[in-house]
Amino acid sequence: MKFKKVIITGGAGFIGSNLANKLAENGVEVHVFDDLSSGKKENLHKKVIFHHIDITEFDRASRKWPSAIEKIKGTDIIFHCAAKARVQPSIEDPVEFDKQNVKGTLQMLMLAKYLGVKRFVYSASSSCYGNTKNFPTSESEAKSPLSPYGLQKYIGEQYCELFSKLYNIDTVSLRYFNVYGENMNLEGAYKLVIAIFDEQFRNKQPFTINNDGEQRRDFTYVGDVVNANILAAEYPELLKGDAFNIGNGKNYSVNELADMFGGVTYPKEYGNKVIEPYQTLANNNKAKTLLRWEPKGDLEKWLKEYVSKIPQYL
Repeated sequence: MKFKKVIITGGAGFIGSNLANKLAENGVEVHVFDDLSSGKKENLHKKVIFHHIDITEFDRASRKWPSAIEKIKGTDIIFHCAAKARVQPSIEDPVEFDKQNVKGTLQMLMLAKYLGVKRFVYSASSSCYGNTKNFPTSESEAKSPLSPYGLQKYIGEQYCELFSKLYNIDTVSLRYFNVYGENMNLEGAYKLVIAIFDEQFRNKQPFTINNDGEQRRDFTYVGDVVNANILAAEYPELLKGDAFNIGNGKNYSVNELADMFGGVTYPKEYGNKVIEPYQTLANNNKAKTLLRWEPKGDLEKWLKEYVSKIPQYL
């Protein structure tokens, strides 16, 4: 690794824990910030240094922070993975989502400025594109978010770019496309479609399908996302707020995903009508060319192995 000490916000969560563990296993000093609202400490490697912190309340002058501040001085990279995820819940509670996704990002950029980090790697989202009609979608596509979540994540990108211009903090935004894999959240309001199908499969329930089920998603393996973060952190030239699509470059319909699990689906006319992009599909040529990133995840192969380990299936 070309860096020795990092902070990972949301590091006990899905993507953050996979990143934290890989870096810790490779000898990097990893400091995780997490309020455990959705993450779990048990996700983390024993070498990871955990700080129970709500990043939206960050204040280096606060009495709650001196010990943490001293421990994290000398940080090379901040990986900002913390976020309140999911489109539909953000529509129901946009203020709470804004606090985490916008204020939290701004607070961590201020921390990066204070610490003088070499690079700030931001977990952005493909939801910034909205219901685009151009596929595969490149980074230059117009941004038209359909939800508070999508807008908030894009505002985070704009803050990153602005901090690069104003304060010379080198930043980079990675726009993830529907991440799946180990440590994904299987509980609560913020679980994604694979986790929802997992729960219904285990309980021998029919799969609930939103809209007509023909909406297509580019599913990206979490190990590939971790590698993208590391490559972005190690990139030898200044990135200055640049953005990269991190997607597999292949998509599947929700109906096809349900078929991979097996079981019975509700008739499509009974599906919930929700606001969401009809299709996502990444043009990942930029990440491949500049970052030398290559996605290796295979959703069908991974899901077949995953389902085979579910107790009901055995």
